[in-house]
Amino acid sequence: MKHYDLVVLGAGSGNMLLGPETSHLRTAIVEPDRFGGTCLNRGCIPSKMFVVAADAATAARSAKRLGVHATVDHVDWKAIRDRVFGRIDPLHDSAVAYRSLATDVYTEPARFVSPTVVEVGSQRISSEAFVVAVGARPVVPAIPGLEDVPFHTSDTIMRIDEVPESLVIVGGGFIAAELGYVFGALGSSVTIVQRGPRLLPQEDEQVSARFTELAAERHRLLLNTEVMSVEARGQGVAVHVAGAAGRVPRETVEAAALLIAVGRRPNTDRLDAAAAGLELDEHGHIVTDDAYRTSVPGIWSLGDATNHFQLKHMANAEVRVVRHNLLHTDDIRTLAPRLVPHAVFSNPQVASVGLTERQARERGIDCLISVRDYADTAYGWALEDTTGFVKVLADPRDRTLIGAHIIGPQAATLIQPLIQAMTLGLTVDQIAREVLYIHPALTEVVEQALLAL
Repeated sequence: MKHYDLVVLGAGSGNMLLGPETSHLRTAIVEPDRFGGTCLNRGCIPSKMFVVAADAATAARSAKRLGVHATVDHVDWKAIRDRVFGRIDPLHDSAVAYRSLATDVYTEPARFVSPTVVEVGSQRISSEAFVVAVGARPVVPAIPGLEDVPFHTSDTIMRIDEVPESLVIVGGGFIAAELGYVFGALGSSVTIVQRGPRLLPQEDEQVSARFTELAAERHRLLLNTEVMSVEARGQGVAVHVAGAAGRVPRETVEAAALLIAVGRRPNTDRLDAAAAGLELDEHGHIVTDDAYRTSVPGIWSLGDATNHFQLKHMANAEVRVVRHNLLHTDDIRTLAPRLVPHAVFSNPQVASVGLTERQARERGIDCLISVRDYADTAYGWALEDTTGFVKVLADPRDRTLIGAHIIGPQAATLIQPLIQAMTLGLTVDQIAREVLYIHPALTEVVEQALLAL
């Protein structure tokens, strides 16, 4: 049995743990799929490359509002797809080759045999320390008939050979919002089936309502609706739906393709975590403290295996903490995620950090609220944007921000100064009056929202 100082399970963010700082250790990494994990191979990076193509098509079609009359003559899906994966796919082999120079690489699934031993394929290896970074995968719900029809998840749909003429998406979260936009912009007739009353239900209600309103102009939305069953029909699929909780009316939606986008689950069920004595929460995530130590000494965990955020920037921060803690056991660092921003790269973009208005009220937190439309700024005029807005929430006592929510062009970029202000504890007055905002940049909508507080 080979013995190591450190074994990393998962080569997504887990691969980042190994570097010059760990070169003195005997290390191994276990990855039965592709190096780079979800983000690189089937998540944030390829999906945003597709979003850029969708943005180009959407910009051309909507340019007439600016007096520019343009058309989209043809969408070459295969060229778009091959540009994306032609850049991404070669990275796996090069990553394995590079990592193999100083680390043992195992390419079969691992499962714990004991707290210090894992079985990888037909062999067993032991280690002084393990880091579990096995990521997550799409949830496949128990829909009657689903096992008998071809369907896609976010893992597969970006690699299809052609844009389907019609697409049914089950789910209303960020994956549905982004991929619905992509396929709609590139030629599909999209129907979204969502159990709740709005898309992006985790966002601030005002943002979620606006996004749903705008999505309804592009797609067919079946809200408060459940999928009762699915079946193959011709070369496509028939999706039988009804009002939530089985209420009528019932109807059947036919489409060329079906995308299931109802959430993601951690891959910890494939590890035999019980054999290691690891504690899991009700969702299957490994329980850790703020230093990312598990309930078992010598085993650490990070990323989608342990937190509910499913965000690459969160995993990156966790890698830095865990690497330090592995190498400096007498100087343990922690990462308590007080602020975890996120963005949805659909059309329009959505970005958020901190509390929503509902969360503030449910927690009994009094807050000042300001909403400013893009249309109130000079650059908003240039964009002819009539739907985007910035919403900020502040504590009336110390006048610090407790939440920020943006919907509209460049939202993911516009929110960054607000994230920094909240992290540094700056007051609304400091960030509104002591900072110069370039005129007529779109950042003025942020400035105006702050000044209104």
